[in-house]
Amino acid sequence: MSTIRERYDGLRALGLKLDLTRGQPGDDNFDISNPMLTIVDDKCVVTPSGVALRNYPGGIAGIKEARELFAPMLGVAADEVLVGNNASLELEGKVLMWAMLKGAPKSPAPWCKGDVKFIVTVPGYDRHFLMLERLGIGMITVAMKSDGPDIDAIEEIVASDPTVKGLLYVPTYSNPTGDTTSQTVADRLGAMKTAAPDFTILADDAYAVHHLDDTPPAHPDLLGAAKKAGNPTRVILFGSTSKITFASAGVSFLAGSKETVAWIGELVGTQMISPNKVEQYRHVLFLRKFPGGIAGVMKAHAKLLAPKFNVVEEVLSRELTGRELATWTQPKGGYFVSLDTAKPVASKVVQLAKEAGVALTPAGATYPFGKDPNDKNIRISPTRPPVDQVRKAMEVVAVCIQLASEG
Repeated sequence: MSTIRERYDGLRALGLKLDLTRGQPGDDNFDISNPMLTIVDDKCVVTPSGVALRNYPGGIAGIKEARELFAPMLGVAADEVLVGNNASLELEGKVLMWAMLKGAPKSPAPWCKGDVKFIVTVPGYDRHFLMLERLGIGMITVAMKSDGPDIDAIEEIVASDPTVKGLLYVPTYSNPTGDTTSQTVADRLGAMKTAAPDFTILADDAYAVHHLDDTPPAHPDLLGAAKKAGNPTRVILFGSTSKITFASAGVSFLAGSKETVAWIGELVGTQMISPNKVEQYRHVLFLRKFPGGIAGVMKAHAKLLAPKFNVVEEVLSRELTGRELATWTQPKGGYFVSLDTAKPVASKVVQLAKEAGVALTPAGATYPFGKDPNDKNIRISPTRPPVDQVRKAMEVVAVCIQLASEG
């Protein structure tokens, strides 16, 4: 029987070039939305609500049809939605930037006038960390648990420190753990006492409808919880169609109280005259026409994506179960699997995989500043490669874990 070193050398000799680094859709996922490329024509220059798509007027908050379409995704009313251009990350950045310059709706002063810190969940989303870092916002980490962020830790942190201005995290199928915030935790987040009167939760609900099977967890009503507790401006939700239609040509949206939407709409309106209304209407026509609507599109995606996640589980279970070398998540939705090595060898695993032709997200990427204090977490992104490539790549990862753990 070959040793694990011999197995690794054999895989390395194959000259593989496989990539599990980023959570991108596969080309077959994009193909689902190809009809959207031609769905808008010269008969669609004015929307049913009377907005001329080719001209400026129509409102910074987006066309009425788009606001009505995307509101149910976040569990809000249409007049609580602002629809923007491609990236929800851009909307998050605008909200943070304007809060730094002008303050949030309940701010006594612009955030830039003093020290500002945000709570982030770990393991978490690297682009959240980078955005906060570049804006000069400090980060306090709390664990992402099976029912959401560590609410006991958060309540203790925010109760006494007025420089802690908010929480930025992914509430549904968290990146990368796949955990979803429970309504109990959502209620506590909405009602908790905060030393900062303008404490704001930025909830990046990027995977709100990205289910892998027909038994998804309940979607947390963060905004409703905050409004019920008398804190209507505390929560801002974000989403997009990046992994619903086209990653490079989607639309983004945010939701909050009417006061919040008016606040950000006025400020964003100083930076542009109109969002891309043609793109918004293209999405409206396509997603309404698709059998089953948005839910139907997501079922079509799940049919393509679920087998890839099944392969990840299949290979890791076969190679690592009972060896006490690693643990990993089995998400019911989203785009990632979070793997933790038992020993502090994540960096070594990533390097060994690279040498064997498999690119992984850098170890530490799921922590602020790219530094995992335990050197254990690896984010697996199985969504873009074909199933056979995912299977081979995961074999390499599993072998690398075994080899790295020997030392």
